[in-house]
Amino acid sequence: MGRFATANGAGKWNLSLSGGPERYEVIGRTGADAWSIVLNTVLPPLGVAGPLARTPLALGSLIAAVLTAAACRVPDAEDTEDTADTADTAEDVPATDGPDPARAPRSGRWTAPPGLLPVSVFGLFTLALSVAGPIRLNNGLSGAVSTAALVGDAALLVLLFRGRRRYPAGVISYGIFLAAAGVLLLTSLRGWYITGHDIQREYEVFRLTADADHWNIGAFRDPYNACLSITLLPTSLTHLTGISGTYVFKIVLPLLFALTPVSVYRSVRNRAPQSVALLSAVYFMAFPTFFTDMTFLGRQEIAFLLLGCAMVVLTDGQRALRPRQVMFTVLLLGIVLSHYSTLYVIMGTLVLALGADLAWRLLSRLAARRARARTRQVSDLRAQAPVVARSFVTWWMVVAAVAAAVMWSGPATHTTGQARSTLSTTVQELLGKGTASGSSDTGYSLVGGGLVTADQRLAAYRADSLRQTADGRAAGDYLPLSTVDTYPAPVVAQRDMPLTRLGQALDSHGIDVKGVNGLIRQSVARLLQVLLLLGLVVTFVARRKGFRPSRDQVTLSIGAIGVMGLLTVLPELSVDYGVLRAFQQGLFFFAPFLVAGSVWVCRWAGRRAMPLACALAVLFFLDLTGVVPKVVGGYPPQLNLADSGQYYDIYFVHPEERTAITWLQNRTSEAERRNVQSEVQTDRYTFSRLQTLIKGRASSDIYPTLVGTRSYIFLGSTTTQRGDATIFYRGDLVTYRYPVGLLDATKDKLYSSEGAEIYR
Repeated sequence: MGRFATANGAGKWNLSLSGGPERYEVIGRTGADAWSIVLNTVLPPLGVAGPLARTPLALGSLIAAVLTAAACRVPDAEDTEDTADTADTAEDVPATDGPDPARAPRSGRWTAPPGLLPVSVFGLFTLALSVAGPIRLNNGLSGAVSTAALVGDAALLVLLFRGRRRYPAGVISYGIFLAAAGVLLLTSLRGWYITGHDIQREYEVFRLTADADHWNIGAFRDPYNACLSITLLPTSLTHLTGISGTYVFKIVLPLLFALTPVSVYRSVRNRAPQSVALLSAVYFMAFPTFFTDMTFLGRQEIAFLLLGCAMVVLTDGQRALRPRQVMFTVLLLGIVLSHYSTLYVIMGTLVLALGADLAWRLLSRLAARRARARTRQVSDLRAQAPVVARSFVTWWMVVAAVAAAVMWSGPATHTTGQARSTLSTTVQELLGKGTASGSSDTGYSLVGGGLVTADQRLAAYRADSLRQTADGRAAGDYLPLSTVDTYPAPVVAQRDMPLTRLGQALDSHGIDVKGVNGLIRQSVARLLQVLLLLGLVVTFVARRKGFRPSRDQVTLSIGAIGVMGLLTVLPELSVDYGVLRAFQQGLFFFAPFLVAGSVWVCRWAGRRAMPLACALAVLFFLDLTGVVPKVVGGYPPQLNLADSGQYYDIYFVHPEERTAITWLQNRTSEAERRNVQSEVQTDRYTFSRLQTLIKGRASSDIYPTLVGTRSYIFLGSTTTQRGDATIFYRGDLVTYRYPVGLLDATKDKLYSSEGAEIYR
């Protein structure tokens, strides 16, 4: 493998491909977090009330930095393992493209690596656009700059591809980071406040720790508070740097997550050429979950970063096997402390991978026996039978991860409620006792579940709400059903962007722009799955020159596909952990096989197959990130490019809402806040946007059958201005027309503005 540069006493630099900056950053961050746990545990019994204050944290970070420097020593040649036991020898790694800086002439003067200047200039300019774009949108201006930023990101990726034979791995990694950071900031910087779904609750548990300078699971016994990635980590960053918690969540965590595509590139590059590794990172960034949801999931951002580094360790055949296995296991333990669901999916993947590996070994032995039967000569058999190399993934890794998860979620934090509920419901489904439908995301799968319409979903939700409120309604706690039924709440379809001039021109020539946009999105989801399956078959059967995956890469990919299959066929799993998030996580394992499938499909182009595969990946990127729909119109707008659309309606915080909820909090007394009849009811997503301001009792639903007779009803901006409200049920978002007339007929309006109304 090549090196970015070399380091010795002559003032030269050394940065190995497999030991890149993202890996060192994670090791350092893990060490600092481990020290934070020690401080948080040891200092309070000694009389220190704030163990996470700046002084002890600074001392812990200094110690972690020293330990990181010692741990990240680049190994000498004699330290590396180059034996058949790993099946990851250097000769297995294709070097068909990309330079070999180790052969470059050395001098005492530092010179910029090839491509560093153009990648820096282009990438930093695009990153500036990615910051300016959401700021303009937050100020009510157009999304033209944000669109230009995405086009610039695509052009940067093309630049990296064109220079793949000349640019060293460090420059490629740098360019990928800049592109990923730009894509993520376009979403994370939307809104002046904390914007998104899970991030609202994540920010709340962070404040519990930051305000007390002490993490205490007893202060709020919840799985969110058990995730140290959103408690100890942001608290440490805030206290050590002075950056406010809001910008740690909106900027710092997304920038850390931007290293994840770099880790995908580096893990694949350990086994494949630059082109395959680069396109693997492109597909990882192009998948919609990466830029629509991940910036709202701070705990999973860190968990994915750790998983990416674990894959770098797994594919790094230049180092000894056992230390890599230990480091891989340590990173799994870090995921235990970062995000439960990510670990559960990894454990399922590892278990299925071990099963696939066992089948592989049995088939290899069967092939050997058949060879013996043909030759009838043991000596010939030993000469001919292939040597089955040792596997990287072993049973003790899985046992260690499971034990750590059980200990942390059980005796340590007592936060196993959601996991037990999911497991119980899943068992009922396996026994045929469950009839609930799964998320509609399963419809994207080639073996997808049944399609459930929005009307059916809303009807099921209404039925559930009536069962839950039957006793309370009889006692007069809810509005009479006869009154509620006179005000219908029908489903509202998502609104499409109007056709642009280009879209109108295409429409005038007989092209159904709206239909084509929808067809492309549906087709892309299935095409990615087809390319993945083709890549697995072609790579495994044909053993194509240029990409020779290790057995672990194949078995882990099979395991990841198996987990997605379980999520598809078991409804409760698809609700609690969506299929799309599972596919994003699976790309850590099977992204190179997807690329191999795309290259195989383009094989008819001969020597142009790889550039054609790059063009296909970039087209996917431009369409899925929203550039193509933005240019032609005729598709629902996306939050990163417009001040409209479903995500904008349910997640964007408006100043009028904050003013109204502050008015209400000032109007009610502490005694009223404790009274259940004085609770504030609002829709799920207005509650999510404003939960940092709401004090006392609150309910996150105002569906007509759930409206209390004496509750405050808070209507947010979307309901006030357009009359829409949204629920989340069985993994799906359903928008319906809210019957404001019901409130006018049964309650008094106490407050009204352009963006909020309050009834009682």
